[in-house]
Amino acid sequence: MFDPTSRFYRFSILLFVSLLTFGCYFAYDIIGAIAPTLVEDLGADRATVGWMYTWYSIAAIIAVLIGGYLIDLLGTRRSSLIFSILVFIGAAVVWLADSIPVLFVGRFIFGAGSEPLVVAQSAILARWFKGKELALSFGIALTVSRLGTIFSFNTGELLANHFGSYKYALIAATLFCLVSLLANVVYIIMDRYGERAVELAEEGVEEKIVFKDIKLFKSTYWYVVLLCVTFYSAIFPFTALSTDFFVDKWGIARVAETTGGFFLQVFNNFFHMFSTAGGISSIIIFASMALAPFAGHYVDKVGKRGTLMILGSLIMIPCYLLMGFSNIYPAYPMVALGAAFVLVPAAMWPSVPLIVPKRTIGSAFGLMTFIQNIGLALFPFLNGWLRDTTETYSASMLMFALLGVCGLFFAVLLKRADSKENYVLENPGLHAP
Repeated sequence: MFDPTSRFYRFSILLFVSLLTFGCYFAYDIIGAIAPTLVEDLGADRATVGWMYTWYSIAAIIAVLIGGYLIDLLGTRRSSLIFSILVFIGAAVVWLADSIPVLFVGRFIFGAGSEPLVVAQSAILARWFKGKELALSFGIALTVSRLGTIFSFNTGELLANHFGSYKYALIAATLFCLVSLLANVVYIIMDRYGERAVELAEEGVEEKIVFKDIKLFKSTYWYVVLLCVTFYSAIFPFTALSTDFFVDKWGIARVAETTGGFFLQVFNNFFHMFSTAGGISSIIIFASMALAPFAGHYVDKVGKRGTLMILGSLIMIPCYLLMGFSNIYPAYPMVALGAAFVLVPAAMWPSVPLIVPKRTIGSAFGLMTFIQNIGLALFPFLNGWLRDTTETYSASMLMFALLGVCGLFFAVLLKRADSKENYVLENPGLHAP
């Protein structure tokens, strides 16, 4: 059972490594999940809620630049522990904050640990599973992480409502980050023990920017990057305030009505996901979690990456326009947005190794993530500011629809550029130049 060469030992490691980022995902989205209550109880405007995400992304931008080098310098065990401690401290500062500036500081500390912890998790999985169920291990870890988001949106307002204060949702986020920290400690013990029996190579970090590689990237890569920043800027900054949006415009319930104990209420909230504001917000992630593996298999089998990126970008535009300028129940366009969130990433991220030289893949992913976080720092604040200024979310929805238009434009340019490269992205198979 405790033989480090056994499959049982490897998958026990996988369990704890998967939990490393569960707390991160829960704590990241808890602000959006309880946004209506934060606005009421803190007397904060929506731009302030947006700033909570902006400060996280500012820290993430810095972390992308130095996190990979730190992991290579200290190794996965030490670096992942440092990042987990930062995540826990950041979540605790947010919970204990007695003023909005201190809350911002907590989100910054949290972001400084959370983003490089995701990178460290990838290096750990490569260390234990390279050549042995690597794709499966990444899929399981991502699924567990996204469960954190699902739980956050479907329990955040319930925690605040049941216990009488938004602070209890932040306590839950801190406790989940503590669970992730403890899981990291268990991983370190198992990794150190297993290292003695199994020849484990310290895997280098892939998402690390080497600036001299940038001059080697062609137009197809830059179109993918521009699509990436516009697409993700239209998804995550939207979900940062989507719960408040659904309460504000449609008066959708924050929690599902039920009697009984707390855990029965939690179950009931999940069961009525399509009728609560937080549940509707989680539809996008739920769709991705459930369908992404099938979409990835489809892309590997048939190709058509450029076409799928066009289709996904096209789907986004009417979704935001319908939510912004009609009274259609938002669960329906959110399902369509979920489809877009499945299609575009499934086609976009695997495209990068096809269009950049093999030795620059790490720089390409690192730079793409860096630029993506610039958008994630800017648009949550803009979303909240537009809501405060206009007193409706219509202008925000127009902004996100325009981001969809920009994404569609870059996807079309990408497919045109790909046609001059013998349709590399449209063909099945993975063959880096």
